[in-house]
Amino acid sequence: MSVSRGSSARPPDVDPRVGATWTEAPCPVLVVDRYGGLVRINGAARALLPDAECGDRLHERVPSWLWGAHQRMGEGPHDGSLGTATGRINGRFVEAHPTPVGEGEVVWWLIDETDRRLAETALSNARLRSEILSEVSSALLSTLNVPRCTEVAASMAAEHLAEAAVLVAPPQGRRHPLTYARRGGPVTQVTRQVDVSGVPGLAEALQGFPPVPARWIDPGAIPDWVIPDGFSGAVGSVIVTPLPGHGVPAGALILLRSSTEQVFTEGEEVFARLFAARAGAALSAARLYTEQATVTATLMQELLPPRLTGVHGVEYAGGYRAAKDHERVGGDFYDVHPGADPSQETLVVLGDVAGKGLDAAVLTGKIRNTLHALLPLAGNHQRVLDLLNGALLTSRHTRFATLVLASVRRRGGQVRLRLTSAGHLPPLITRADGTVEEVATQGTLVGALPTVKARTVETVLSPGETCLLYTDGITEARGGPLGDELFGEHRLRRAFGESAGIPAEAVVERVQMLVSGWLGTGRHDDMAAVAISAPATGALTLVGGHAEAGGHTGGPGSRRIT
Repeated sequence: MSVSRGSSARPPDVDPRVGATWTEAPCPVLVVDRYGGLVRINGAARALLPDAECGDRLHERVPSWLWGAHQRMGEGPHDGSLGTATGRINGRFVEAHPTPVGEGEVVWWLIDETDRRLAETALSNARLRSEILSEVSSALLSTLNVPRCTEVAASMAAEHLAEAAVLVAPPQGRRHPLTYARRGGPVTQVTRQVDVSGVPGLAEALQGFPPVPARWIDPGAIPDWVIPDGFSGAVGSVIVTPLPGHGVPAGALILLRSSTEQVFTEGEEVFARLFAARAGAALSAARLYTEQATVTATLMQELLPPRLTGVHGVEYAGGYRAAKDHERVGGDFYDVHPGADPSQETLVVLGDVAGKGLDAAVLTGKIRNTLHALLPLAGNHQRVLDLLNGALLTSRHTRFATLVLASVRRRGGQVRLRLTSAGHLPPLITRADGTVEEVATQGTLVGALPTVKARTVETVLSPGETCLLYTDGITEARGGPLGDELFGEHRLRRAFGESAGIPAEAVVERVQMLVSGWLGTGRHDDMAAVAISAPATGALTLVGGHAEAGGHTGGPGSRRIT
């Protein structure tokens, strides 16, 4: 049955062929005859199409996409095989499902998909933003270099949030480091003096205050220094948001869109703040690391063993290896304190603090500084050890140390030594014929007992002879074929004896090479060694304007005469 548009009689709402279900359906339902006339309209359909009445022509009341779908139904088999149609009706997104009911009539079930589509879009956007934040975090946290981190933050902000981004770092004096980025363009970094008060909310953002809404910012009032080179068109929308740091703001981020782009939405402002939080945390971590690395490097210069050279016609060489390869300092140490002139003794100190790593290195630094202050008393080893012992006993550190002191002076072609051990391994001397001697000096630990007992021994090095000071990390290095055998004193003596007559630096290098080969990849303690050599005759060294017999000292202000 069909009803023409001019019919005065209105059919009842219920069609016995369709049943009462459609009239009670929560979704809009339209029954359309084979001629395109509206036969039935339920209550939900009247709410969606308030102007539609039974007897109206379908194409006059519905969008073209639905009318076209109905026409295709008439062209094909009346079994619904042509499927659904989708489109918008009065601002709502609708899926239309056809059901042929005989005599050419079609029941159109209109399903409002607006809320579902909005939810899907929101979920998709949330996933996309979550992926962006994850990518941002990975990229920013992959570097602790502040300029590189700043460059990545500005570049990703321009790529994912806006057409252009400007990252304003905290001021350095009166100047601000600025990082400019354009989508698809290069990133540039400059430092210049700018008026941050010219950008609404920027001064507050640099102090860590919450951002002002984008709608409060007049894009036309943005100063020229904010706009990156190559930015096309006029500024149409601006976001200014702080970069939160660890207790101190890490800067501020300015996002720009041209007037041809969509203005920033409220959701995009929220996402910009989330992005800024990630970027600020990464920048703050990079700056904190840089500051700590600078402080550490400064302090490390005082803790690292010095590079030894020749002094007053005597050769010195030192070698150090921390217990862990990634560490640079530990509990072993050595120092050489030259006398003011060749007539005065040079004090050599080698020691081993109980423990390893940074804690031991801190105590090492204290001992070295104390010994440096005691240099005027270096002529009396016992006095030096007593004063050092007292200083350690009153320290908050509970560790003790072993030491060996060597006072060195060159007389003619010989080198005179005074050696004192305080709980340390006795020094070794290799004579010109390869004989290895142990210096019979011994004593008690420093920093453990109220008094220190030590014995001082004097000896002489002839040209080509060397005295070796070393720590137990060398003799106790565990390795070998099975990985559990100590390097031992006997191997050290043999290697040292085979080094007779060679320069001090070569002696230390040979010992280090043999011990490293013995260790392999095994664990070891801190290792330190100092060689004191009387240079072989045959050359003159100019020291402080005076010519002395011996080898090249290599010290500052000295040169070899051949």
